[in-house]
Parts: sequence; structure tokens; C-alpha cells
Amino acid sequence: MADVGFLGLGTMGMGMARRLIAAGHTVHVWNRSKGPVEALVDQGATEATTPAEALATKASFSMLANDSVAEMVLSEDNLRAAEGGFHANMASVSPECGRRLSDLALRVGVSYLASPVLGRPAVAAEGNLNILAAGSPDAIAAAQPFFEVMGKKTWPMGDSAEVANLVKVAVNYNIIHAIQALGESIALVETAGVDASDFVELLSNTLFGGVVYQGYGNLIAQKEYLPQSFSLELGLKDLSLAEGAAQDAGITLPTSGVLRSLFEAALASPELVDYDWAALAEITRQQHFDAS
Repeated sequence: MADVGFLGLGTMGMGMARRLIAAGHTVHVWNRSKGPVEALVDQGATEATTPAEALATKASFSMLANDSVAEMVLSEDNLRAAEGGFHANMASVSPECGRRLSDLALRVGVSYLASPVLGRPAVAAEGNLNILAAGSPDAIAAAQPFFEVMGKKTWPMGDSAEVANLVKVAVNYNIIHAIQALGESIALVETAGVDASDFVELLSNTLFGGVVYQGYGNLIAQKEYLPQSFSLELGLKDLSLAEGAAQDAGITLPTSGVLRSLFEAALASPELVDYDWAALAEITRQQHFDAS
């Protein structure tokens, strides 16, 4: 068993850190707010009072909210504590952020891995995440025993950190389209009195099998947007990451403007703002009920 650092204990990070604790590792946890830290200490974790203390384990992982938080926590001073070890950033950050952090880690003698994950909090709690890993092969090999505790498969993405981040951005962009497509098609069939759950069952058992159409389809059909597993605000953040990556690559994303307007409408709605990002579908779907 090993000493492991884990930074960032939101809904995803909590489940991932618990997996490491349950596997018998000594997990040094840090979070900006103390509540999650105290909860994990009660379950066998060790509190790290500073990010540097968690990074000093030499085998550390983070699940931080966005680019700015990641770059603030994984600062040069903090990363120096991990010299000679590796750090795996498992959050959805921009490719540019991944590149900056990778370069910074290299300067201070730390192996940096971009390792964003596919899966919602329940999947993280079960240890069934898919992990996209980019960085040096040696660092990926060192992290792999821990990845196997948190995920069901590691997908190698090469040596460049930003590639894993770009792939994750593209995956989430696809999910946004799936949510909106479900919202539009459900709205259409509901105008004819078709039950939304029956329609989702048809989709997921014929041409559109898979966790996205089945999982989000059922949430939309049943309007089960609480508890929130992934916020509308974070969904808009991921859309912005896709738009930024496209701009850097010199390509256009023709549907992104429409999707942005839908997110903005959902976030402006007092009824929807605190719901899971699957509630994006309600902006289109509610047209039918508003007209009834």
C-alpha cells in the first residue's frame, strides 16, 4: 500500500478518494472547504493542511473545478513538493491549461499526467470510470495501479497532456448534443401523446444504445434533475472549452452558438438553474407544455 495525495473533494473527487481509501492506501486529502476533508478523515483518510502537503506524497491526484482553480492549486511552489513523483490531474480542463501545467511540472521535476475521466459521480463511487491518460509512459505505468482502483479502463492518449484534455472536451461536447437531441425528439413525440419513457426505451433498445441515451434519456423522460450530478454551469463551461479548442484549431462548430443560447436560457430560469445539466432539454421541451 502507498501514501497517496488527493486534492479536490467535490462529488466526483469524494467517490474517487473513497476508492483509494477502501483499497488500503493512506490517502492525504486536501480541499478548499473542510467538510469533505472531515468526512473522509472519519473514513480513514489523513488530512493534508495544504496542497503542498498532499502533493508531497509523490503519487498524487486532483479533481479540481476548472482551469483557474487547477492553476492556483497546482502552482509552482506547491508542485515543487512533488519533485521526483507524479501528479495526475483528472479534471476537465482546457488543452491550454493542460499544456501549461505539464510545462510547469517539467520545470520542477514532476511527471504530469492529464487524466480526465468519463463517468458521473455514481460511476466514480463504483470505480467504473474510463480514464484518458496522457503523459510519459513511465508516469502512466506508475499511476496505473491507482487508476485500476478508480476506473475500469485506462485509455492511453500519448505523451502530450493537452491531447487527453482535448479528447475529453470533445466527448462532453458530444454529450451536450445528445442531451439536446433527446430534448428535441422527446418534445416532438410528446405533442402526439407518446409517453417519453416509452420513447426513450425505444431509442436505447434499438438504434441508440449506450449509457448516454439511456441514462440521460431516462432523466429527461422522468424529469429527474435532482440530485444534481453535473451542473448546468459546468455544462456551459465545457461548451466554452469546446469553443475555445475549436478556435485554436481554426475550425468552426456550427451548432455551438445555439447550444450556448440554450444553456444561458436554462441558467436564467429560476426553475432550472439548480438542476442537473440534463435539464437543458427542458428549454425545448417546455414549448409544448407552454402552448398547451
